[in-house]
Parts: sequence; C-alpha cells; structure tokens
Amino acid sequence: MDQKNELPLVLRSAYHSLHRQSNLRFEEHGVTADQFVLLATLARGDALTQRELAGRMPSDPSTVRAMLALLRKRGLVSRDTHPTDGRAKTVSLTKAGRQKFQQVWESGQSIRDQMVCSLSTAEVTTLVTLLRRVAESLAESSPIKAAAATENAT
Repeated sequence: MDQKNELPLVLRSAYHSLHRQSNLRFEEHGVTADQFVLLATLARGDALTQRELAGRMPSDPSTVRAMLALLRKRGLVSRDTHPTDGRAKTVSLTKAGRQKFQQVWESGQSIRDQMVCSLSTAEVTTLVTLLRRVAESLAESSPIKAAAATENAT
C-alpha cells in the first residue's frame, strides 16, 4: 500500500490511540475524551449556541446535545438565553466546569508530551499545519456542511 492510500488508516490509528489513552487518563476525573473536547472548546472563550459548539468541535449536534445534558446535570455547563435571539440558548462553562477542565487539562499533559516527544518543534508545526489542511479539505466536501449551507441560503 502506498503512503497516499495509507494516510487515512494511519490517521485513524493515531486518533484511536489518542482517544483510548485520553479516556483512560480522564476516567479518574469522570470525564470522557469527547467530553474533554467539549469542555476545551467552551474554555476557549464566550458562550456558544449548541450549533456553534458542534461546528467547532467538530461533532454532530445530537452527540453534543447528549454530552451537554450529562455535563449540565453535573453542574459543569449552564444554558442561558441567547443575548440577541430569544429563541436560542447558549452554553458556557460554570465555575465548576472551568475547574474540572483545568484538572483534566493538567492530567492530560503527559499524553500531549508523549505525542510530540519524537518530533522536533518544526515537525510539530508542520504536522499541525498539514492536519488542519486535511481537516479543512474534508470539511469543504462534507454533506453536513452542504446541508447547513443550503439551510442558510433559504
């Protein structure tokens, strides 16, 4: 198999290894790897609508909805009325959610260190740039993105 055809398999393998290691590490904090991504996305800034959150993770809206319900019951996220659209709700981290995110972030440092230990700083920069490009190219042809564009056009 040539490298071009091997790329999807290697990316999938790397993702699954990261996901498994993260789940094992975060389990002591009662958070899954996917929930950590949601917390990290919210920790980056302002409150987001569920749709914005799903797009930034990226994840499908039904998965985000289910995670939010669990995290809300645990007091880690809150839902509030959108400031300009009374029909919409925004989600944000609570104080407890920010503390939980910080705990889980710190517990994952060794995983992040392990991922980059065999790469130079330049290789890490290149890898991140290339993975972003791959993600963007796949997102451009995504049926979900096409459906959202059609929905926004009407």
